[in-house]
Amino acid sequence: MKVCVFGAGAIGGHLAARLARGGAEVSVVARGAHLAAMQANGLTVHAHDGTHVVPVRASADPAELGPQDAVVVTVKAPALPAVAAGIAPLLAPDTPVAFVMNGIPWWYFLAGDVPMAGLRLPEVDPDGVLERSIGIQRTIGGVVYSATEVIAPGVVRSEHGNIRVILGEPDGSVSDRARALSALLEAGGMPSPVTPDIRAAVWSKLLGNLSSGPICSLTRLGVRDSLADPALRAMARTVAEEARAIAASLGISIGDDVIDRVSASNMQHKPSILQDLELGRPMEIDALFGVPLKLAALTGARAPNLSLLVALVKQAARGQGLYPPIG
Repeated sequence: MKVCVFGAGAIGGHLAARLARGGAEVSVVARGAHLAAMQANGLTVHAHDGTHVVPVRASADPAELGPQDAVVVTVKAPALPAVAAGIAPLLAPDTPVAFVMNGIPWWYFLAGDVPMAGLRLPEVDPDGVLERSIGIQRTIGGVVYSATEVIAPGVVRSEHGNIRVILGEPDGSVSDRARALSALLEAGGMPSPVTPDIRAAVWSKLLGNLSSGPICSLTRLGVRDSLADPALRAMARTVAEEARAIAASLGISIGDDVIDRVSASNMQHKPSILQDLELGRPMEIDALFGVPLKLAALTGARAPNLSLLVALVKQAARGQGLYPPIG
């Protein structure tokens, strides 16, 4: 099975290695020094189950890679328009595209029996470019748990063994194409359940992003060090409860176990949005934090603490030239 990972950074690199170990013929779309290193030496992943070095076909130009049996998109939200512009050469008539990303995905309201069906999210699909170039029929939803970072060009480190990729169809079906991707990941050492309720999985992951991401972006510390302060850990739990209320306003029930898990998080890992802030890269503020607040406003859910934290993160990003100025 030919699988292309579009955006083989930290998460994408880890998934590419797992897919290759699972028996896929893997190609990656990447750029810069990371691309050059993979072209020269393959992809190296240091993980809980050993160091994996896998050959991958790597290019900055999807046209060099040709049609695929499946594409896995792992870029961050600001890069999605570039995916829409470049993905066509990878797509055969029936090629599925799995979006394995954080936050509320662009397809969330475009399939299945959901509240506010048909709502478009320009924060994650500007001008509808993904809907037009890829379309909902090709799309598979994905949620990833993998604390990773690129530690050198062509080299990715996965920080612990609590890893998985959850896959699911936007219409709630359990498809053979999702199972095929899942089987490759599982064979490569990455647990990958297929769920009939991918939106619940989206929100379970998003609660963690919302409870720790803004706080860590302000403290400039990893999760463990940020939440060592009892007041900040209490705030993380409060924000998780606010996020649960937003999910509930959309018909998604989040259990106490999820609140307890994200509130008790003790990873030293720095969230990706903090990594981007420190490295001066485009940040997923609108996609990751802004869309849930938009949905709260539309449904009447209250999230005052999350709103305040996100406003502070925006100001911190403005100070680094990474977010548009007020006015």
